[in-house]
Amino acid sequence: MPQLAPDRQLRAALLAAARGWHVFPLIPGSKRPAVRAWQDRATTDAERIARCWHAGPFNVGLATGPSRLVVVDLDTPKGPDDVPPADWAMPGIAEGSDVLAVVSERLKQPYPDGTFTVRTGRGGTHLYFRAPVGRELRNTGGKLGWKIDTRASGGYVVAAGSVVDGRSYATLRDTDPVALPGWLADALTTRPAAPPVRLPSSAPGRRAVGLVKTVLDAGEGERNNRLYWAALRAYETGAEAADGIAAALVDAAVSVGLAESEARATVASAERRIRGGR
Repeated sequence: MPQLAPDRQLRAALLAAARGWHVFPLIPGSKRPAVRAWQDRATTDAERIARCWHAGPFNVGLATGPSRLVVVDLDTPKGPDDVPPADWAMPGIAEGSDVLAVVSERLKQPYPDGTFTVRTGRGGTHLYFRAPVGRELRNTGGKLGWKIDTRASGGYVVAAGSVVDGRSYATLRDTDPVALPGWLADALTTRPAAPPVRLPSSAPGRRAVGLVKTVLDAGEGERNNRLYWAALRAYETGAEAADGIAAALVDAAVSVGLAESEARATVASAERRIRGGR
C-alpha cells in the first residue's frame, strides 16, 4: 500500500508549480483542503511550498481557476449499486470514460485524450486542458453525462503524487495540456433551446405545456421516467390532440439530451399501455 512521504508530496507540489499550476495543501491521506481560503492561498512560489510541505506529508491540491485549467474528471463506479441511470444504461457503459466516448461519437468529434492525464486513486482519469481565453468555465457535475464532472474556475483537483485512502494518484500521460476543444467548451456552457410546443389548436393548451415542462425540467437519470409519465398523462385524456402532445414531448426529451429513438420508444410504450388497455 502506498505510504505518505513528505518528500514525495513536496516533489509533486514543486513539479506542479513549475508548470505554472497553483497548489495548496490537502489533509494527509485525504481530498479535503488543509487550509482555509485555499484558492487565495494556492501558489507557485517554491519557497512557500517547501515551507508548507516540510511541516507534514500533505497531499497536493491544484486550484484549477488560478492555474487556467479545465480538468475533466472521468470517474468509476463506487460499488455494485452504483450503476448507470436509465439515460446511460446501454451496452459498453461502465464508467465515465465510456460516456465521454459516446458523447464524442455523437458530436462527431475525436476522443479528447491527447493531453496531460492523471490516473486517480480509484482508477478514474483526469484529463487536463488549458482553459479557453476570454471564457470563464465553472465546475460542473454530470453535465456531459454519467460519471463526468469538470473542475475549472472555483474548483480544485487532487494532483498526481497524492495518496488518498492508501491509493496513489499518478501521471499517465506527461505532456503539456492542450487547449480545451471548442466542442467541449460549448457542451459545458450551452443547453439546447427548448423546442416549441407544436400542438393542434384543439389541444388542452395549459395541460400540454405543463407536461412538456415536466420533461424539460428533468435532470439526468430521470428524463426517461418523466417522459413516460407525461406521455401516459397525455394519452389518458383521450384528447384528439394526444398524438400532437406526444410529438412535443419527444422534442422536449431530445432537447434535454435523450436520444430521439429512445424518446420515441418511451412514448410508444406509454401509448400502448393506455390505448391497448381500452
